[in-house]
Amino acid sequence: MSTRDFKRIAVIDIGKTNAKVVVVDAVSGREIAVRKTANAVLREPPYPHFDIDGLWTFILATLREFARAPGFDALSITTHGASGVLLDQEGALALPVLDYEHLYPEEIQAAYAALRPDFALTSSPALTGGLNFGAQLHFQKHQFPDAFSRVATILTYPQYWAYKLTGLAANEATSLGCHTDLWLPFEGTYSPLVDRLDIRKLMAPIRSAFDALGPVRADIAEDIGLSHRVPVYCGIHDSNASLLPHLIGLGTPCTVVSTGTWVISFGVGARPQHLDPTRDTLVNVDANGGPVPSARFMGGREWDQLTQGLPETTEAEQKTALQMLLDRGLMLLPSVVEGTGPFPHHKARWTMEPTSPAERRVAASLYEALMTMTCLELIEAAGPIVVEGPLASNPLYLAALYTLAGRPLYTSEATTGTAIGAALLTGIHIEVPMHLVDERIEGLQAYAMAWNRLARTT
Repeated sequence: MSTRDFKRIAVIDIGKTNAKVVVVDAVSGREIAVRKTANAVLREPPYPHFDIDGLWTFILATLREFARAPGFDALSITTHGASGVLLDQEGALALPVLDYEHLYPEEIQAAYAALRPDFALTSSPALTGGLNFGAQLHFQKHQFPDAFSRVATILTYPQYWAYKLTGLAANEATSLGCHTDLWLPFEGTYSPLVDRLDIRKLMAPIRSAFDALGPVRADIAEDIGLSHRVPVYCGIHDSNASLLPHLIGLGTPCTVVSTGTWVISFGVGARPQHLDPTRDTLVNVDANGGPVPSARFMGGREWDQLTQGLPETTEAEQKTALQMLLDRGLMLLPSVVEGTGPFPHHKARWTMEPTSPAERRVAASLYEALMTMTCLELIEAAGPIVVEGPLASNPLYLAALYTLAGRPLYTSEATTGTAIGAALLTGIHIEVPMHLVDERIEGLQAYAMAWNRLARTT
């Protein structure tokens, strides 16, 4: 079956908070079947780690269901970054898949800081915990030397699931180029850290995200009830999956704001004079292997923390609250999740306490927009902006971002942009519907100037 004949693509989509299996219609891009589960972290020895067995059970059960209806012709994969898998000679886990939010002892952090290449080489900033995948490997190697000595293969995370399905090991550049310290994005090759950690011989061969690695293994195909050969594509880092449809559709320059647990801004075609490694700016690698200046903050996590338990509010209540915020200067200053984003060393504070759920929701929306604008300015992003993911359904966030950016702003209609992008790896052609934002907020510029001044001095 050629890619032109694919009718439905199954996508394994593992985010930091939730994991999904989605079936994407190959013509419309519509998600015709979705199943979701929490991506649990097991807080038990040897360190907090992902429930890989639980995820695999969920994946197989869902693929078994989807093989019956609606059916699928190909399978692709996308996952969060900052993760990888260590396999032993038999293909089992040599060590559990470490949760990247785990913090290491100070002496381990200091030893790694002395090893990691400079930002000028890797465009990968020094991040907390294991957000640099190289830091995870250093921690595992030095804290668990016996287990690490059994490692035969190191896989980037999307490609681990491709390995589970096909038995074929690969690594891929979008995950290697995702602030790992292991990759040189402008040269398209491994950084000196690979040899400093003495792991070059363990790294699986690099394949394109667009490569079909092979069919679903015969035993798995029989287990889930596949009646025909289903190719499995190499897979892609989730934010780069969200970027891919717009690389195809908008051209260069453009700006893509991918929202989820993280809000990641991609400046496609941007050529910033300077990226600040202390403010969570970096260079990602797109599906074609090209460098893309990027900046991010943990916006989805912050939104959840700010709005948890709040009752829903009406449009009229939010409109009244918005005017009050603009008149009185009630605002939330960064950072709700410390240690990440453009203000990593700042502790969140209110200029005055909100007195209603509507005020808190409005302030949270404006905070998200102002943090996003800060990211766009840091990477000198240009061209039309596309917002995809949960924040694309927040009208106040969109109006604020459009007002402040002053250039065309679109929302992506796809509810799971990551799944659409992963499906595109199979060679199908999908045009993702987008909607133009045209609402502005009067008086927001003065509010933003005050927020920027206070944010810099907090």
